[in-house]
Amino acid sequence: MTRILILIILMAFFKPTVAQEKVMKLNLKEVIDLATKQSIDAFKEQNMYLASYWEYKYYKADKLPFLAVGANPLSYNNSIRQDYIPQDQTWQYSQQKNLTSSASLKLTQNVGLTGGALTVSSDLGMSKNFLGDKQTMYSANQISLGYRQKVNGYNALHWKSKIEPLKFETAKKNFIQSKEDIAVKASTKFFQLVDAQIEINITTTNLANADTLYQIGKGRYQVGTVTQDELLNFELNLMNARLALTRANQGLLRARADLNSYLGLDKNAVIECILPTAISAALQINVDEAIQKSMDNNPNILSQTQRVMEEDNKVSLTKAQNGLSADVSASAGLNQKALIVADSYKNPNQFQNIALIGLSVPIVDWGKRKGQLLMAKSNREVVVNSVKQERIDFQQSVLMSVLEFNLQSEQVLNSARADTIAQMGFDVTIRRFKIGKLDVTKLNLARNDLENARRAYINSLRKYWVSYYQIRQLTLFDFESGTDLSADFDKILNQ
Repeated sequence: MTRILILIILMAFFKPTVAQEKVMKLNLKEVIDLATKQSIDAFKEQNMYLASYWEYKYYKADKLPFLAVGANPLSYNNSIRQDYIPQDQTWQYSQQKNLTSSASLKLTQNVGLTGGALTVSSDLGMSKNFLGDKQTMYSANQISLGYRQKVNGYNALHWKSKIEPLKFETAKKNFIQSKEDIAVKASTKFFQLVDAQIEINITTTNLANADTLYQIGKGRYQVGTVTQDELLNFELNLMNARLALTRANQGLLRARADLNSYLGLDKNAVIECILPTAISAALQINVDEAIQKSMDNNPNILSQTQRVMEEDNKVSLTKAQNGLSADVSASAGLNQKALIVADSYKNPNQFQNIALIGLSVPIVDWGKRKGQLLMAKSNREVVVNSVKQERIDFQQSVLMSVLEFNLQSEQVLNSARADTIAQMGFDVTIRRFKIGKLDVTKLNLARNDLENARRAYINSLRKYWVSYYQIRQLTLFDFESGTDLSADFDKILNQ
């Protein structure tokens, strides 16, 4: 009676918790879809892509005209200035008291072909003198054209125009690949929960069978057809089956919590995985096609190309820095000054032009320039050879992945058949045992064969699907539909 009361109290206590649980039956594709939409990895990869996007937008903006307004709203000067008079060889002190103000508008356009910068500007200045004639004078530079150029054989804009689009394309490919990375992780966690569910089924069945056998053993022990050692063995198996079920329940809770956490689900969500038993046995991936797609689509290949290009840029920059360097700038414009603002823009009669040339010519550096250039070239050769080896290793990795996948579908079919045969064999064995035709040793062997066959089947399914998504990850290609993988980048930007 006491046990019944305790059981009723426990059921009443746990009932609200169970009611709050939300059971979700999900297949592998649904789990992957959830992971790519709301996992922490998905959020992180999306923001990494956005950072690359805005970096690329910054580069694009650098190629467009840049308009800037400058101003010195107010500058007041009340001081005594000291001037030297050469004719008299004396110093003269004069009082200054004035107010100045200026504003300018400047348009700058970088020239990608040459690496220089073209400017168009206009400015207006005002000066009011509080001493002497006490006049207010306006000076307007109506328009001024200028150009600035480094003459050293290095064009930074040219290299940016080659590297930055490649970096952005790599970022897009990385984002697409990240979805396949998430698919691989989600598949792994999905099958960890499947393993836990299968373990629950196995241990529950084993417990039921062990209890049945123990009850049969007790009856046969009474009539003398089962020895005491065999009965104790039945009881030991029953105890072990109960312990195994307890461990399986703990494993199920851990696996479910791990998958819930990865998918960003509520802790009360209870996921029941639907085993993806339907596979395409006819899907055989062509090795040459997979290697070609991986070379065309994989972001690592683009990243390797970028690394070589960046080393080429460093070599070019080192050559330019160690040779003749010249800065050339020139400007020309129309000026006018007047007592009122409007007149300062009428009939400009003064032409202003400025030209500056700065030269830097290395003469003796004790081999420093040569050493720097040789070091830059050496670093480039290291990167080039590293990239060659990386591509060979990468192609080999793709080759092995495809070969393993092409064999995996047959493994799944064979392990499924083995699982079915093991189940049929166990059913026959337990029936024969119940009528006294077999001993407990053969029964245990049949049960072990059944458990091993079931676990082997689940493991072959895991390898098949994880391998499939790993090949998609390497090639960014869907071999079922025959299309390249893509992403809706506009949707990401509009979120």
